[in-house]
Amino acid sequence: MLRQAIVEYGMPLCEAIEPTPEPRGREVLLRIRHCGVCHSDLHLLDGHFDLGGGKSLDVRGGRELPFTLGHEIEGEVEAVGPEATGVAIGQRRVVFPWIGCGQCDSCRAGEEQICVKPQQMGIQVDGGYATHLLVPDARYLIDYAGIPAERAGSLMCSGLTAYAALRRLGNLAERGPVLIMGLGGVGMMGFAFAKAMFAHAPVVADISAAKREAALAAGAASAWDPSDPEARRAFLKATGGVFGAVDFVGAEVSFNFAQAALKKGGKLVVAGLFGGSFSMPIPFLPMRAIAIEGSYVGTLAEAEAMIDLVRSGKVPPLPIETRPLAAANQALDDLRGGRVMGRIVLTT
Repeated sequence: MLRQAIVEYGMPLCEAIEPTPEPRGREVLLRIRHCGVCHSDLHLLDGHFDLGGGKSLDVRGGRELPFTLGHEIEGEVEAVGPEATGVAIGQRRVVFPWIGCGQCDSCRAGEEQICVKPQQMGIQVDGGYATHLLVPDARYLIDYAGIPAERAGSLMCSGLTAYAALRRLGNLAERGPVLIMGLGGVGMMGFAFAKAMFAHAPVVADISAAKREAALAAGAASAWDPSDPEARRAFLKATGGVFGAVDFVGAEVSFNFAQAALKKGGKLVVAGLFGGSFSMPIPFLPMRAIAIEGSYVGTLAEAEAMIDLVRSGKVPPLPIETRPLAAANQALDDLRGGRVMGRIVLTT
């Protein structure tokens, strides 16, 4: 098998050729065909997340180098272990990568994505920037029939993140437009899902004029520039605020704009991992009766429901650019430089 691996944090990936593993027990060997490139891959490659104020979260622990990134994985079943059930050789499947220990309270509640001892592909264990991958159990392989193969892998990250974050708004999403904060790959997916899931056209905010124009052309009710110092005042005057907002950036500018946009009784769900910190007077929380909640990807059940929604045709596809696995470093550089509209998917 071939893979593009981290051999030193902060440095380009290196190509390696290694023996192809054989599945044992309930394992399934997947011949990877597509793997999406995600902003989280940049943080893992750098070895840290920015926490703001000159602080960072070191994420170099918990994995051995060389290490293979990639958690947006689609491929073909090439071999199965003697105890594997539910899949057959030759079937195409998308991987649910947010795998847990199976023993903790979160896992027993069906929330493996927030496991205390996670085994997430491309995060703690080797992922999809490769030609082959061992999946520990066939239950993590989802049938995506009816969805283009190059689109399926990215749905397990950007799609699932967007879908699950929007679901956390609950009934608040029925009371008026939802604010989609950030129109990168995940944010644009959130915009598409919001249009499919809710009765009201969403409002959007992004610092990129081109992305705002694209969202307006696709049906956004209004679009705002959060870097404009007058934008918050203008937003509240024009809309009266929103009951539900999702921050798909997770930066200081995006968070501050989104929380200020909330009506009394509103909720902000933060799904972005860009980095930074925020400060808010504590009395504002009870006085405004607002809720701030984090959302990290989603559950296996949510992933299956999300795939069904996409399969229904109600969620328009985002722009996808396919590149060969050998071009992984350039893809990461382009993503870091903000030169990507939609999603880059590596092919093997």
